[in-house]
Amino acid sequence: MTLSYVPGDTLAHRLDPRSKLCFQVAFAAAAYAYTTPRGLAALTVVAAGALIVAGGGPRSLWSYRFAFPFLLVAPLVAGGTLGDPWFRIDRAVETTLASYRVLLVLAVAAAYVRSTPVRDSRAALQRTVPGRFGVMAGVGVSLVFRFLPLLTRDLTSAREAIAARGGEQVAVHVRMRLVATAGINRAFERADRLGVALTARCFAWNPTLPRLAFGRFDGLVLAISAGLVVVAIV
Repeated sequence: MTLSYVPGDTLAHRLDPRSKLCFQVAFAAAAYAYTTPRGLAALTVVAAGALIVAGGGPRSLWSYRFAFPFLLVAPLVAGGTLGDPWFRIDRAVETTLASYRVLLVLAVAAAYVRSTPVRDSRAALQRTVPGRFGVMAGVGVSLVFRFLPLLTRDLTSAREAIAARGGEQVAVHVRMRLVATAGINRAFERADRLGVALTARCFAWNPTLPRLAFGRFDGLVLAISAGLVVVAIV
């Protein structure tokens, strides 16, 4: 399961990317305003609904597995103290809720990535943010969404190659160094090829982007987004 667009005909696929971006921002605002057990329970239903509407499920979160160790360890680190009582349960609980909040935000982001083509994301940013800054933001998001799955695949291939050559017998820090070195080398190679490809194709700041239009369900999503913003403010 990679962090990339999955073609489909779900309700989320038919929504305008601008309304989905508004929903992400509103959801994050509500999650940060109500980081309480009751608030997160309600937002869990909303996040699960977003994933289901996008045709995804719990497996879609596996794309963010690199963040899981940090989210799990954070409460232990926050609760630990250098003296008596050695562990603060209140701090650990607070950080646990914050970690779960981040997981919910990632779930909504996974629903967006799964249901939105890269070109649509770029078009939404360039037509929402005026000027050259919007163009640069659109290009940046486009490149990240296109190449992040490739870089992740490169790291996985390097790890599998090391394991196939008996790398399991090598110390963990050595394996990490080998995988990181291989990943960085491949990243620089891809960056060089990307620069050449952009030059060869006469990269333009104003390409022909896909048309965007709000549909009948976009109004509902925007209304939900507005409601989340009001809840976050109140």
